[in-house]
Amino acid sequence: MTRTDDLSAVLSAAPVGLRERAATYALLPLRIFLGATFVYAGLDKLTDSVFLSATGNGSIGELMHGVRDTSAIPLLVDGALLSPVGFAVLLAIGEVLVGLGVLAGLLTRIAATGGALISLSLWLTVSWQVSPYYYGNDLIYLMAWTPIILAGAPYLSLDSLIRSRRSLRTA
Repeated sequence: MTRTDDLSAVLSAAPVGLRERAATYALLPLRIFLGATFVYAGLDKLTDSVFLSATGNGSIGELMHGVRDTSAIPLLVDGALLSPVGFAVLLAIGEVLVGLGVLAGLLTRIAATGGALISLSLWLTVSWQVSPYYYGNDLIYLMAWTPIILAGAPYLSLDSLIRSRRSLRTA
């Protein structure tokens, strides 16, 4: 054995380094942040009687009327205005389900796609008029969902647990 072979053997037997470990878990903080934020946003909407009103200061109806003419797609706002409270409840339940799915890592790519669609719709309606664009947070959320859509939750997730149990059954 040469000196190079000895070094290679030592390096391959060494525990996984900090960089490799950090790369493995790089998306975990993003999953936790987005999941917790969406659960909180949904629960906040569901427990706010003022928000869950068709009219009045701070209501979903007032918000939608306020952004209708400045949104990129007024037709989306018009659809929500047909039943503002129903829309708000659906939005809040969607946020909670997306958040829980991403936190648990269950159907993660589907949940993240739902989060991206919610963020996209909010960007095109509520925060479209924000100038400069980088002051509006919905576009940032939309971009933050992208890595989770692409990678899913390959670790510390119900998806990975289900995948490993399936592979044990087929082995």
